[in-house]
Amino acid sequence: MKSVKLGIILCCCIVVACTSSKSTLQKPQAITTTFVKKQPLTKAEKQNWHLKDIYTDSIPGISLEKAYDFLNDKKGDTIIVAVIDTGIGIDNEDFKGLIWVNKDEIPNNAVDDDQNGYIDDINGWNFLQTEVGGDYRYSHYACMRYIKKYDLLFKGKKSEEIPSRQKKAFKEYLRAIKTYEKEKKDVEDDIAAYKRIKNKFIEVDSLLTEYFPQKKYTFSQVDSLSNISSDSLLKTELRFMKYYLKNNINPKWADKRIQRELKELNTILNFSFNERAKQGDNINDLNDFPYGNNNVQGTEKVNHGTKVVSILAATRNNNMGIDGITNLVKILPLCAAPYGNEHDKDIALAIRYAVDNDAKIINMSIGKEFSMHPTWLKEAIQYAEKNNVLIVSSAGNKSYNLDVEFDYPDDYDENGEYAKNFIKVGASSYKADSTLVWLSSNYSQKNVDIFAPGHKIYCQSRKRTSYYSGTSYASPIVAGIAALIRSYYPNLSAVEVKEIILASGISFDVDVVQPYPYGEKQPKDKIPFSSMSKSGKIVNAYNALLMAEEVSKKKKRKK
Repeated sequence: MKSVKLGIILCCCIVVACTSSKSTLQKPQAITTTFVKKQPLTKAEKQNWHLKDIYTDSIPGISLEKAYDFLNDKKGDTIIVAVIDTGIGIDNEDFKGLIWVNKDEIPNNAVDDDQNGYIDDINGWNFLQTEVGGDYRYSHYACMRYIKKYDLLFKGKKSEEIPSRQKKAFKEYLRAIKTYEKEKKDVEDDIAAYKRIKNKFIEVDSLLTEYFPQKKYTFSQVDSLSNISSDSLLKTELRFMKYYLKNNINPKWADKRIQRELKELNTILNFSFNERAKQGDNINDLNDFPYGNNNVQGTEKVNHGTKVVSILAATRNNNMGIDGITNLVKILPLCAAPYGNEHDKDIALAIRYAVDNDAKIINMSIGKEFSMHPTWLKEAIQYAEKNNVLIVSSAGNKSYNLDVEFDYPDDYDENGEYAKNFIKVGASSYKADSTLVWLSSNYSQKNVDIFAPGHKIYCQSRKRTSYYSGTSYASPIVAGIAALIRSYYPNLSAVEVKEIILASGISFDVDVVQPYPYGEKQPKDKIPFSSMSKSGKIVNAYNALLMAEEVSKKKKRKK
């Protein structure tokens, strides 16, 4: 169905739902700061604020509890949701029974039983070939791949020396160099900062030897010393130590972070590092596959994909871990995200694998500023659209305006939007005031479709539950809502589900602090939240399901 027709149905849907005696859409007018919760969030509210309702709880969540009340007497189908990410802890007790199983493959017989090119792909595929207990898979930043490709052609040249047919590539080359230099400087600055912290700790620790000869002291002891001392210099030094003790900062803490940053300099930011050593494929040949392995767990040192899956689908109401958005899913893990930037080839093949194995939704909490093979991504996304698969992707965490900056994959090229099945998600916070947008979230009226909770989201890693922030965690919230819609209203297409999600979100008549990149000055003026995305809204599960039901009924009546 064409989007124009769907738009008419959506308008009708709002009228029908608002006049129904049983269920009504959330109020259509925009939310103002009068809805801000005055008291601090309780512990329980902090752990599930993203599921709350702005009208009843004064918390800008997705109204999931109200959505489940609406679904109470309905029956949904189980659908496949692919997660393109890092390796995933599929043995997590909170994921029991929720991981996809390839019924056409006989486990561990070293035979490609279903003849799809992937041997023993029982639970999905790991394009990075990482192993349980193994190290991270380090990979260059995408800007470096661009620099390496064009260095011989453009290095040392000025714009006036470049033929017109190469101007676009030259401009991207200069942008790549600028991006690389910034990434490297950020790491070097971090190393210098950790060294200063370490040296300051040692300095203050040495000073405290006079008061604590055994060098054993607690926060309260240092605080007491500060209170009784009349030495202003000593008080200043003690403030440093109190901060360090309160936050468990010490030389060992600093050394660990210094080593991590040095590792990044020697791998991700090192042009001589062989980023594709273990895969054994030609990264510039999309037809050179299979490669990787069937170990979708990946290395246990990486938690990102596990956290994403927990938000989307962790078992609900089992008094364990957290409650995901929906359990009417089978999660299909596809490992393609290394420590660094993803390769277009891995993403494109992962999308195609998901589509070919009947996924209805693909979540991709990944992103990068450059694409070496954008056509591969474009064709894979269009392949998903042709096969009625919805893709949900994070917008990125650089505080960029994507009207002028870049975050791949996306659904735009120089000719405009090329697919209708792609949702790009920014991250919102838990107060309906000027802090409604998480300050590191990318945003755009053209390239970001909608916002979803992504600040301090309580989720499950491989070993513990904790709070994490990022558009990576906003994306699975939208994917989870999309999964609910496709579970309960299977006659709706991927394109229709996208339009319903965008149309049914909640508007906020709030001016927000504009995200700004690290190292830049904060803009003085606030900007309307409505200008931060294409829809200008925060996703709402309850509204989306009500709207989906009306659109679904209308489609059935037209048959």
